[in-house]
Amino acid sequence: MADDCRSVDWRDTPGRTDPMVSRLSTVIGGPVGRHALIGRTRFFTPLRAMLLLAVVFLALGWFGKAACIQQAPMGPDGIPGLDWSDNRQYVAMCYSDIVPLYGAERLSEGAFPYKTSWEEPGPDGQTQVRYMEYPVVAGLYQYVSMRIAKAWDATSWLPGGLQVAIYFDVVTWGLALAWLATVWATAMSAGRRVWDAALVAGSPLVIVHAFTNFDALTTAFAAGGMLAWSRRRPVLAGVLLGLGAATKLYPLLLLGPLLVLCLRAGKLRPFVHTAAATAATWLAVNLPIMLLYPRGWAEFFRLNSERGADPDSVYNVLRSFVGWPDWTASTLNTVSLVLFAAACAAIGWVGLTAPRRPRLAQLCFLLVAAFLLTNKVWSPQYSLWLVPLAVLALPHRRMLLAWMTVDALVWVPRMYYYLGPAGKGVPEQWFTTTVLLRDVAVVALCAAVLWQIRHPVADPVRFGFVDDPVGGVLDQAPDAPPRWLPSRLRPPHHRSTVPKSSDRRTAPERSSS
Repeated sequence: MADDCRSVDWRDTPGRTDPMVSRLSTVIGGPVGRHALIGRTRFFTPLRAMLLLAVVFLALGWFGKAACIQQAPMGPDGIPGLDWSDNRQYVAMCYSDIVPLYGAERLSEGAFPYKTSWEEPGPDGQTQVRYMEYPVVAGLYQYVSMRIAKAWDATSWLPGGLQVAIYFDVVTWGLALAWLATVWATAMSAGRRVWDAALVAGSPLVIVHAFTNFDALTTAFAAGGMLAWSRRRPVLAGVLLGLGAATKLYPLLLLGPLLVLCLRAGKLRPFVHTAAATAATWLAVNLPIMLLYPRGWAEFFRLNSERGADPDSVYNVLRSFVGWPDWTASTLNTVSLVLFAAACAAIGWVGLTAPRRPRLAQLCFLLVAAFLLTNKVWSPQYSLWLVPLAVLALPHRRMLLAWMTVDALVWVPRMYYYLGPAGKGVPEQWFTTTVLLRDVAVVALCAAVLWQIRHPVADPVRFGFVDDPVGGVLDQAPDAPPRWLPSRLRPPHHRSTVPKSSDRRTAPERSSS
């Protein structure tokens, strides 16, 4: 027997503890043995196994979109072009925003985002001036990918093809690396439950939406920011969250749970460092474009304020079933803002008054889910935002896999709904019914997270010395809310420490009495 027989027995082994994983593991030899030493593999570590699984699922995602970059004789004299004839992008369910944006955003002309404008009909039928509609990091990522694609196309010794197809491959290569970074950061943040990140690597949503848009970039920054916070590096966490917010705005939402939990633990200084680094990074990235091309920079905000309800939003579902009239963009903005503010207040109250301080991932998942449920826009790829947070917040694999499968299958009726009656598509309510099922599944996950927050003993993440693997400075920290916090916003065991009105006298008053 070897002299060194140490074993990481405190690590969760799903082959032993999860019946579903135990049955699946029979394909590769069954669960790990009772007397096996855990954590002693030299090469095929859990992280490397999950990265390999992610590569497989990303490859499936690429093949799922490959039908939309096929070429055929489309132009005069048989000049090859992109074959989207007969609504191929919907019939083959391979649609990706990356392909049409190459021409729509004038990238095919070599234009610099935010500087170049064009005209197109607006929602009211009037001609409007348009610019790049994405935040700065996402826009510059498209520009750099375009430059690489054009340089590739101009080189005679490299394999050739349609320039838009080369551009798509360049973009998806970077997105695949970003999703691998998401898997890595989630696995490193999971602590003893490292195998939970396998659901990030092998999620059905990866096959459908990893290459639908540019959201994998955002999840990488957000997951990296949470990992930096867990390693007690608040400034680095802020830098990564700031970069994520300059790609898509949702990483800014993660500052809300951080504020609530730091307030409860009396550790506002690390939060201030993170928030300041987030704001400084976001400003440093945005300021040059903001000053040089203010109209192009503001296009993202203008478009989101003026657009109507997205087909995947709860407002469109209600319109479809109840027959509500179409609300104006301003009304939708007000309603969604009020509902989201109410959800934020409720989540903040839960975080401050729970019997035990909630884990950071739990509140982050609740807040992002509330944002998606109340927002007027839920683009299908936005569901990727929830995947790393859900895995860290609610480590119940069957529940998560059920939600991810339902969410991924929404893509099928969505594509056939876009075909329309003339293209033998499905009726609208077939699509909105699946959206409603997706929303119900997300609400069920939120209810499960809330139940765990109210019953922390049943939380499988908390184990012995493990409190909050993503908590950073909050991990194992006792509750120490500031004295000015009202009693109704304190944990139950701290409400008796709030000074009564009769005790709030100044020192001279006490001495004189």
